[in-house]
Amino acid sequence: MSAVLIRHLQEYIGQKVEVEGWLHQKRSSGKIQFLQIRDGSGFVQGVLVKEEVDPEVFENAGHLTQESSIHLIGEVKKDDRAPSGVELLIKDIALIHPSHEYPITPKEHGVDFLLDHRHLWIRAPRQRAILKIRAEIIKAIRSFLDSREFTQVDPPVLTPSSCEGTTNLFNTKYFDQDAYLTQSGQLYMEAAAMALGKVYSFGPAFRAEKSKTRRHLIEFWMIEPEMTFVTHEDNLAIQEALIEHVVNHVLTHCKMELITLGRDISKLESIKAPFPRMSYDEAIQFLKDNGHEIEWGEDFGAPHETALAAQFDRPVFIEKYPTTIKAFYMKPDPDRPEVVLCADLLAPEGYGEIIGGSARIDDPELLLQRFEEHQLSKEDYAWYLDLREYGSVPHAGFGLGLERTIAWICGLEHVRETIPFPRLLYRLYP
Repeated sequence: MSAVLIRHLQEYIGQKVEVEGWLHQKRSSGKIQFLQIRDGSGFVQGVLVKEEVDPEVFENAGHLTQESSIHLIGEVKKDDRAPSGVELLIKDIALIHPSHEYPITPKEHGVDFLLDHRHLWIRAPRQRAILKIRAEIIKAIRSFLDSREFTQVDPPVLTPSSCEGTTNLFNTKYFDQDAYLTQSGQLYMEAAAMALGKVYSFGPAFRAEKSKTRRHLIEFWMIEPEMTFVTHEDNLAIQEALIEHVVNHVLTHCKMELITLGRDISKLESIKAPFPRMSYDEAIQFLKDNGHEIEWGEDFGAPHETALAAQFDRPVFIEKYPTTIKAFYMKPDPDRPEVVLCADLLAPEGYGEIIGGSARIDDPELLLQRFEEHQLSKEDYAWYLDLREYGSVPHAGFGLGLERTIAWICGLEHVRETIPFPRLLYRLYP
């Protein structure tokens, strides 16, 4: 008999099975011991009745410590009160390896303590639920893009230059040259799109920003699709379809995890495309009318994004920002060149921007003009300029921040819980 995963136990009701895992918690009422067991796939309560097992088995179980690894034999019983829908009537237990003075107990611990023990904290039900949802969100994003004939392309992590300046990049030496940890694979994706049509990258990005907000990580993951022969409108349509697909996937495959997190599922069920839109002009006027001190030409901060998104129960696009506050590669609106064909997608409930995207400049002369305005090196970007010299076409793309998206869907207070081992301003351990 091979061990059965806890998440499959409902398929074995009335049968004897073996389970291998760890003791999460236990309690006793004298002649009955209740063991909370986890195996990575889920949690189940095991019930050990003194009169139904050998005395030695019952006594040994009483000495088991939190997070000891164990092997069990038991009968699966239906239990509608249990989150898993079953419980395990234990017949035998064997200790695989003891756990001594496990540091994370049911009592309250400070955030720094938990982050110092992140390698153990991820075993907790809440952290496991978040990481499971993270995996399913990744799966949903890939399936959405793959099914629409996007090709994954992997850009370099070490780059000689930046797509938006090097101020917030980590510098390192590449033998006798300067190199930087990437903050975006977008420019490389533009090159790949000219070869493959529709592409996306999925990888880590790094921002050397000295920020301690609940929305920022130093190392995070980005999904960056790039598409040829698409318009600004096409770009927004694919973004909202992607988000709707991801949320529906999580609702379908992660209901137990959402319950574990205490997430208000009704708020996710309302995430349906199309999403509302506001122009930057409308957003500025709204903020002014509601007491915010901001002028046209200024970028939005977290309080501004929260106020704008609070009007809606779905994500909202803020589009057509001033050219002066956006990246050099963004395409101007042909009817109004002081703004660009771009949009930020703000998540509801105060989670801020989860996607930023735009149409890209495809005119070689205009791109050269932008290089001069932004004082960018033509030598460093010669390969990027080539893309406009050899068959330039209209194209657009966007970047989705994975961790912010996870934080929103899970309803988390801080982005640090969205990634297995967060890199924060003062934290590089473990």
